[in-house]
Amino acid sequence: MLGRRQIREKVIESLYSYHQNPIKFDVLEKNMFSEIDKIYHLYIYQLNFLVALKDLAERQIEIGKKKYIKSENDTNPNQKFITNKVLLKLEENDERLSFTSKNQDLKWDIYDELLVKTFQRMTAGKRYQDFMKEESSSFEKDQKFIGKLFLRYIAENDDFHEHLEEKEMSWADDFHISNSMIQKTIGFFKENEPSHTLIKMIKDEEDRNFARRLLKETLNHWEETEKKLETKLENWDLERISLLDKIILITAMSEIDYFPLTPARVIINEYIEISKVFSTDRSNIFINGILDKYTRDINRN
Repeated sequence: MLGRRQIREKVIESLYSYHQNPIKFDVLEKNMFSEIDKIYHLYIYQLNFLVALKDLAERQIEIGKKKYIKSENDTNPNQKFITNKVLLKLEENDERLSFTSKNQDLKWDIYDELLVKTFQRMTAGKRYQDFMKEESSSFEKDQKFIGKLFLRYIAENDDFHEHLEEKEMSWADDFHISNSMIQKTIGFFKENEPSHTLIKMIKDEEDRNFARRLLKETLNHWEETEKKLETKLENWDLERISLLDKIILITAMSEIDYFPLTPARVIINEYIEISKVFSTDRSNIFINGILDKYTRDINRN
């Protein structure tokens, strides 16, 4: 599910979009939740890629069996990858199957160029070959292998990231969120427990209300908070701050002002981390300084 940090990220993205093209609040809110829903599509799309790698491996085995002149590997193929217990759980997962059946565009063609290229790189790699040679087997080893395989050939795959940019622009921005969700999914699987469900995008109505309210409070008090921000700037003009940094600061200050139950230090740390995702290398230092000064001046703990 989205953590509060990721929810804050989506609020900031929505506010940035609003300042590029102002629209009514209800439309803005609807668009924000639509963008959150798109992350789930990406999540399923990436899980389907892992399953498609297994399908392609099975296809290669079938081709080997039909050869007129067979090698020992064709006759007695190593099936350790296609019987990986975590891959089998993913393949059989009811929620993945159901959602994909309703969203056929999330399926992978077994002959897709990116899939084939990734499969070839994977099978030529030392980690894969060592895994296939290892005689001992366990659920934990299968789990660890799939986790590392995902990081190496999907999360850190530049070709995969470029493919996402071409397929759905917002996916490229949310790639890091989906990657985290998949790592958690792989880690959550238990050998002797069924895995009928996957990670939900928003945990509950409380989180949905948090997203809605943070967006609304920030927009409703924008000018007022902007003036507060201006008084905290030393040797800086408001106009010199990038729009993105200003949005991060005003959203953070709004949360400090209108969400009193969340400790100020927690809020500050969250927006520092968000600035590392969205802004320049030194923005996090600038944002930390402004927010720290703001909370001290208003005596907010």
